[in-house]
Amino acid sequence: MRKPKLALIPGDPSGIGPELVAKLLSNPESAEKADILVIGDSHVFELGEEQSGAAFAKVACDPTSDWTRAGPYAWYETDTIDRDDIAVARVRRASGACALNCLSTALDFLKDGIVEGLLFAPFNKEALHLAGLGHNDELHFIADYLGVENYISEVNAMDGIWTSRATSHIALRDVADTVSEDRICEAVLLIHDLLRRSGIKRPRISVAALNPHAGDGGNFGREEIEVIRPAVEKMAARQLAVDGPWPSDTVFLKAKAGEIDAVVTMYHDQGQIALKLMGFDRGVSVLGGLPVPVATPAHGTAFDIAGKGVADVKAMCAAFGTVCEMAGNWRKADGVTTR
Repeated sequence: MRKPKLALIPGDPSGIGPELVAKLLSNPESAEKADILVIGDSHVFELGEEQSGAAFAKVACDPTSDWTRAGPYAWYETDTIDRDDIAVARVRRASGACALNCLSTALDFLKDGIVEGLLFAPFNKEALHLAGLGHNDELHFIADYLGVENYISEVNAMDGIWTSRATSHIALRDVADTVSEDRICEAVLLIHDLLRRSGIKRPRISVAALNPHAGDGGNFGREEIEVIRPAVEKMAARQLAVDGPWPSDTVFLKAKAGEIDAVVTMYHDQGQIALKLMGFDRGVSVLGGLPVPVATPAHGTAFDIAGKGVADVKAMCAAFGTVCEMAGNWRKADGVTTR
């Protein structure tokens, strides 16, 4: 099978993104796993090489031609930020604009079929908004850019354990009013589709409760009885391997033991805390609901260590491996959906 064709962008140049790119691509195994089109300003990648002490060979190319022959890494030059405008470890509008411009270029290549998937180093949301991002986050920007109208959500993965969530970037006080049967069903279907496209024929999914002890029979809230359980039963009736609701303080023990493939949580931190405790340095965020595989490390721009050359590349490597695997399986599973 031919290698997947991926776009790679450096994220926020003020953070650890350029360093992570240099560390990832300095490993020759990366070129063996995928044909990679590196998109960005040359001096941003040079900065990453200086910070990391690692180097990689990139060849300028015309993406409309057979860029996969440029190797070991093809490179599309952009002009998004002056070197003097990069303030390492500081939030800057210019850095946000650089990240948005590189992202838009990569998305154009995805729409044109020049690449099949996207890996991006961490963005800084404050910088993105300073640069004019009119969406809550990069997922909604990408979905709008690609014309996606179906349900979307960030999905997280770590060592074979996946999570999706019924609510995401909202205040905790609003969660109970936002969780609904439809949202839970969408979160189940989303992660079921992603796992199938990742090569798991029959994903095993558990749904977390909202309240302590799964509501204790209604003593601590009725969401489990009136909302969550009916959603689980609806999905089970469609022959999905789904169960719950499970107390959130025990459901991840099932996942850690390998009894299930995924957990659907009710809110952001319910799943994020568990995954990051089990492997913060290996966590991956997948942007679910998009027509193409897109992944990034599950950590941020790490301004506290930016520019010091000490950033851990394991999550970036895990995200790279995830998007490679998904892009390969995406072709085989094209058209497979449970909706």
